[in-house]
Amino acid sequence: MRRAGLVVAEAHEAVRAAAVPGVTTKELDAVAADVLARNGAGSSFLHYGAGFGMPPFPAVTCMSVNNEIVHGIPNDRPLSEGDLVSMDFGAIVDGWHGDAAITFGIGALSAERQALSDVTRESLWAGVAAARLGGRVTDISAAVEASVRRHAHPYGILEDYTGHGIGSAMHQTPDVPNYGRAGRGPKIVPGLCLAIEPMVTYGSPDAVTLDDEWTVVTRDGSDAAHWEHTITVTKTGLWVLTAPDGGEEMLGRLGCKFGPLSD
Repeated sequence: MRRAGLVVAEAHEAVRAAAVPGVTTKELDAVAADVLARNGAGSSFLHYGAGFGMPPFPAVTCMSVNNEIVHGIPNDRPLSEGDLVSMDFGAIVDGWHGDAAITFGIGALSAERQALSDVTRESLWAGVAAARLGGRVTDISAAVEASVRRHAHPYGILEDYTGHGIGSAMHQTPDVPNYGRAGRGPKIVPGLCLAIEPMVTYGSPDAVTLDDEWTVVTRDGSDAAHWEHTITVTKTGLWVLTAPDGGEEMLGRLGCKFGPLSD
C-alpha cells in the first residue's frame, strides 16, 4: 500500500505541474494515466461502478471543478485562470490500493477559494492527528468537524460522502464520516488503513448528482474543496501512506509520532 501511495503522490505532483490555463481535465487525466503506466500500476477508479448498478467510471481520475464536489468526470472544457480543481486518484500495486485527493488552483485563486482549500486541508490533517491506537473511528470525524467549525465563515461539511477503510479493495469498512461525536464506531487497531477525506463547501452542503450519475455538485452553486490521504496506525505511530515523506513533516508540526513499519 505504501508503494501504491507513492504512485498516487507522484500523479498528484505531475498533474499539478501540468495544470495551467487552457488545459482540459481530460488532458490532466492522461498525465495521471501516464504515471500509472510508468509505474506498472493499475487504476482504482477506471471502470469502477460496473456491476454495482452504475455506469463504469470512464477515467483514472475524478476531476471536480469549482462547484463540483466529488466524482467529476474529466472532459474537454479548457480550464480558466482562477478555477478551483479537486483531483481524486487511486492506484493499485500488487492488488493493494492507495487513494488520495488534492485541491489546487489554475493560476492564482481568489482569497475565498484559497481559504476554502486551506480550511479543508487543515481539517484533513486534524483528522489524521486524531487517529490513535485504542481510539475510535469517530475521534477522526469529530476532529475534522471541529477544525472546520472553528472558522468564522459557516463552511458546509458533506455528510452523505465519507472516508473509508482501504486495502485489497478501494472501499472497505469502516466508513469515516467527517462530522460527529468522538468515541464511537470501530476501535482503531494496529495496521488499520483508512482513507480520510473531508469535502467542504463555501456555502450549503446540500448536494445533487448530475445526469451522468457520477458528478456531485453543490445545490446552491457554491464552490467545494476535497482533500484526502490514506493512513495507517502502527504500534510506533502514524504513517501517511500517500504523502511523499510518509507525513513525517506535518505529523511533527502537529505533535504526532511518525511511525512507519518501513519506508
